[in-house]
Amino acid sequence: MAKKYNICLDVGGTKVLGAIFNEKDEIIYRLKKRSKGGGEGSADVEQVIISVVEEMIRESGIDRDELHAIASCAPGVIDQNAGVVLFTPNLPWRNYDIRAKMEQRFGVPFFVGNDVNLGVLGEYKFGAARGYRNVVGFFVGTGMGGGLILNGELYTGNQFKAAEYGHMILDPEGPLCNCGQRGCLEAFSSKQGMSAYVRQQVSRGRESLLADAVQDGVFRSKKLKKALAAGDAVATEAVDRACHYLAVATGNMINTLSPDLVLYGGGVIEAMGELFLEKILAEVDRYCMPQIRSTVELKIAELGDDSILYGDLALIKGL
Repeated sequence: MAKKYNICLDVGGTKVLGAIFNEKDEIIYRLKKRSKGGGEGSADVEQVIISVVEEMIRESGIDRDELHAIASCAPGVIDQNAGVVLFTPNLPWRNYDIRAKMEQRFGVPFFVGNDVNLGVLGEYKFGAARGYRNVVGFFVGTGMGGGLILNGELYTGNQFKAAEYGHMILDPEGPLCNCGQRGCLEAFSSKQGMSAYVRQQVSRGRESLLADAVQDGVFRSKKLKKALAAGDAVATEAVDRACHYLAVATGNMINTLSPDLVLYGGGVIEAMGELFLEKILAEVDRYCMPQIRSTVELKIAELGDDSILYGDLALIKGL
């Protein structure tokens, strides 16, 4: 029987998103489940992933024998060749051999890569970054990830550890990051960073519509959008602070790499990308050389939730 279907997964700090692609690279079925991320053990996150795959196969009606491969992302440092998640700050995985677990369970090849590497690859092969040779990608979600296309190829560095510029230190005395360092871009500009800022301000007696939403974790992007629309001062400050540090980081990457394109994606950007891009554009010129800035475009990813799924597909197909 022809192996014509691929299952692609986006495993994040708070959700698992899955899609089935047919032989024409079209999504024919999708499913999204919430997970508790760092609050669960590795086996629990694994079970959520397995349940998503099993449910998609069952509910879509595809024949298991027609399944060609499965691919997934994970946030953090991943040995792409071995299929091992070495470290991820927002999930409870350390030296975790996810490939062996999944191949044993489903009996088909399993591929895994860093989430934002694959998100940028997806946009490069199928989305907003098509036609560009050098792309810097910032993906703003629960955490903050980076991905690089250099000279038309996904750049993963020594042992697939490159492009962790969500952990570029912008203030050595800044807020503590999940990676253990202080003042990382992620600690300022991710949902975790913005949520921590809101919690701090609320603890000082200030009021915010996000107070309940951040009490035990991170806000949902839709709630942030509503708070901003209502003129919530604390929420506005959190976003302004996030965009300021994104502008600083963008300027650093422009000066370092002189890319053709800087691309912004992830759940926060999908929800309010135009606002973030407007604020970044208002500041970024202060932080990079004008001669280099003049040849760089700044854009929003166009595949939304699907950018990583298409990156998974590119990984399976060897694109």
